[in-house]
Amino acid sequence: MSDPMVAGLAVRLTEDQFTSVHPDAPAVPERVRRTPATDLRLRLASNLRAVAGWVEPAPRRTCQPG
Repeated sequence: MSDPMVAGLAVRLTEDQFTSVHPDAPAVPERVRRTPATDLRLRLASNLRAVAGWVEPAPRRTCQPG
């Protein structure tokens, strides 16, 4: 990579690749599609967290020296 011509070509190709999109084009994020299976998993995970809150023992309270 000591050849300046190769370095210049690499810079030009990189700039062409990253500036190929119109700068004023709006960037619209892709919509996330939720399937019924995803909804079921989310509801199940929420219910399991609630049950874990009931089943888990409360944290032990430590005595504070007076």
